[in-house]
Amino acid sequence: MPCSAVTLSLATITSIIAVALLTIAFATDNWLYIEVKRTNIQNYLSKHSDAQSQALLESVNSKYYYFTRTKGLFRICYPKERPPTVKTYLSPVETHCNNINYYISDEDNDTRDFTDDAWTKLHMSRSMIALFVIAFLSIFSAFCTGVAGCWRRSPGNITATAILMLLACLLSAGAMGLWHGVEYFEKEKVVGEEFYQQWSNVLRVNTRINYDWSYMLAWVGVAWSLVAAILFSGAAICLRGEREREEAINMQYLMPVYPQKQQYAYAGYPMAHQQFAGPYYTTGSAYGPYNY
Repeated sequence: MPCSAVTLSLATITSIIAVALLTIAFATDNWLYIEVKRTNIQNYLSKHSDAQSQALLESVNSKYYYFTRTKGLFRICYPKERPPTVKTYLSPVETHCNNINYYISDEDNDTRDFTDDAWTKLHMSRSMIALFVIAFLSIFSAFCTGVAGCWRRSPGNITATAILMLLACLLSAGAMGLWHGVEYFEKEKVVGEEFYQQWSNVLRVNTRINYDWSYMLAWVGVAWSLVAAILFSGAAICLRGEREREEAINMQYLMPVYPQKQQYAYAGYPMAHQQFAGPYYTTGSAYGPYNY
């Protein structure tokens, strides 16, 4: 079996895996799992009757960040209890969620009190989504060039597919980098009361944050897209080599064959380019030394 067929098959399979993983990660809401031990917080606050503890107890029962939740790129979902003051809806996987606000159309001017760090975080969040969208567009373009390249067995089209898959890999990796930048700002900078730096001490102590399966799928999808780009590049090299060998074989049948001069020399007459040491004798010569 030609190496191009094997490499193209492997490249197609890996690119499908990469697209599936990135799509699932992009659409699901399990990038972070934030577990809040509400019972411990409530027990701690119930033992203190000061005004600050009472205010915190009210927040525990109303603010969403005092509830266990999962966080994705577009939604925050509550697998256990859900906050009564937050309007939620059922996601496609039957979990109560609310949308993350990217302030695309800030009609109420909700961003007027944002700090510089909050603005930086918001811009990185928007850029992250934009990079993922462009990566998916690049993958769609790679699909088109890949189908054309397989149909025509064109090394140029397959090379374009490899470049587009590599571009999709770089774009999605850049989006993942921005996601980590957003995560860093949410934990280390003052960007809103719902984020770590402005949490109460009792909430910090009783909260555990872990990366979830959507996040892991995203990184695996990035890796598979890189593998697909390498395999498509290898397939293009194989196709180019096979085409060159086919052209070399065809040229052997197309080249004209010219007859040589020796085929037309007349018998009995010496050819001009040959040298003889003695006289030339013909059959039946009367002067030859072997005439009997």
